[in-house]
Amino acid sequence: MTLRHNLTNTPAPSQPHKMAAARAERPLPCHYANISRDLRGGRGCGEKGGGATAGARPLPARRAGGCGRRRSRRRRRPCPGPAPGLALAPQPGPDAALRLKAAVMLTLASKLKRDDGVRGPRTSSPASDSTRRVSVRDKLLVKEVAELEANLPCTCKVNFPDPNKLHYFQLTVIPDEGYYQGGKFQFEIEVPDAYNMVPPKVKCLTRIWHPNITEMGEICLSLLREHSIDGTGWAPTRTLKDVVWGLNSLFTDLLNFDDPLNIEAAEHHLRDKEDFRNKVEDYIKRYAR
Repeated sequence: MTLRHNLTNTPAPSQPHKMAAARAERPLPCHYANISRDLRGGRGCGEKGGGATAGARPLPARRAGGCGRRRSRRRRRPCPGPAPGLALAPQPGPDAALRLKAAVMLTLASKLKRDDGVRGPRTSSPASDSTRRVSVRDKLLVKEVAELEANLPCTCKVNFPDPNKLHYFQLTVIPDEGYYQGGKFQFEIEVPDAYNMVPPKVKCLTRIWHPNITEMGEICLSLLREHSIDGTGWAPTRTLKDVVWGLNSLFTDLLNFDDPLNIEAAEHHLRDKEDFRNKVEDYIKRYAR
């Protein structure tokens, strides 16, 4: 009764304990038995004297010096060749310098050929630029000549020898007061192709005794200066009307003895004003009638 009582009162093993016991009673797989045999130096399953079951498959024989695993053989990749479009470096030798020089000359020749092709269309650019500037100038002159004729001073007259060429005309100034009253002075005005970025070219055709006009016809007028420090020189905003009014004022308001171009005439006026007037009148009688 006591033994039965003890067996009856023994607690039943739990589920984890049952799984552990079943795992311990289960025979080891063949490969585990083989590993344990290798570690012990004994025989594996499927061999005589082994502890494995009779139906197990024998393991493949190991190669000498190996651990039973197959080693994969890697194929050697061929050495890559030169990339497309790249030339091989010249091999050292007596002809290497010649080959290098020939390659450089070919490269320079192709570059010059490309440059010539690029510069080819530009050879005609000066003519095209000149044509374009002339067309711009002529368009400006059509408008400015009409404005000039509508606002011409009463002492000035304009003459166009060729009506189709508005860039060349003559101006006649007949002063009605001052030293030069009664004279008739002609000026030649030529408008360059780069107008209105540059001023017109003006020359006096009448010989005159004037502090701001030489006897050769050169004129000192700040309006006609392409580069002026005081800011009174030529600017693209000026027109032919400004030029004509400036030339007309050289005989009245802009008559300047302090900053002369004809220094001899200015000194003459400073020494003797009456004698200066007499010489001016003499020039008018001889050259400005």
